[in-house]
Amino acid sequence: MTAGALRVPRGARRTRGGLGWPVQGLALVAGLTLALPVVVLVARAIVDGPLVESLAVRSVLTALALSLGTTAISLAVTVALGTPLALLLARRQFRGSNLLETVIDLPIVLPPSVAGLALLLVLGRRGVLGDSLTLLGIEIPFTTLAVIVAQTFVSAPFFIRSARTGFASVDHDLEDAARVDGATERQLFRSITVPLASAALAAGLVMSWARSLGEFGATIMFAGNVAGKTQTLPLVVYSEFQGGDLDASIAAAAILVLAAFGVLIAVRILNFGRVLDTRGVG
Repeated sequence: MTAGALRVPRGARRTRGGLGWPVQGLALVAGLTLALPVVVLVARAIVDGPLVESLAVRSVLTALALSLGTTAISLAVTVALGTPLALLLARRQFRGSNLLETVIDLPIVLPPSVAGLALLLVLGRRGVLGDSLTLLGIEIPFTTLAVIVAQTFVSAPFFIRSARTGFASVDHDLEDAARVDGATERQLFRSITVPLASAALAAGLVMSWARSLGEFGATIMFAGNVAGKTQTLPLVVYSEFQGGDLDASIAAAAILVLAAFGVLIAVRILNFGRVLDTRGVG
């Protein structure tokens, strides 16, 4: 094949792979529509100064500390409970497994307020488990524990889905070879399965953390909006806006936007690393 045959026609180069100016123009409009509100919000917080000033406001700092603490605990619970479940779904097909996967994914598509109401009907004082919890002296609704439960409920499916995909992609031949060499199941999981699925696990972790950090509806329904106790950063955005302090609301919102942006960048880097690992194995 000659070099001339490989030459890209001038018209094709101008339209960039067959995409004409109308398509590119609409794509630009769509990009600006999605990006402009977020950019304006962060720019307003940085340029006008409310971001720096509000970081010294006690309510914002308290809410930030509460959000970081509760999301860390929520993430630990998600890993402890979600990892075995994801491994089971990735390795075993049993009657009702598809239904189980659907139920696990359901909190992703449920409106957050519905999720909060569902938790209240189960764990509230008049809920299904309310009497049993009262007898044990455990009170969950409208406490910091309720914040953790709400965050875990809505964010765990993101980790479970990603972990399930990662575990399913591990080459079984490598695991069988490790078994032949005398590795125990615990050693196999720690040294073979987890490292090979690490990119998917890490991506699931950061997405789950981001979802729990931004949780609003389930938290306000199940845990309330008590300053210093259940008022997380998203609730500060709502409360300050309702109270007329627009600068504090903007500052809290900007913190959430920057955190979400960092998480999405991390997920893209992790997924890119996974692609490189896959190419390296091939």
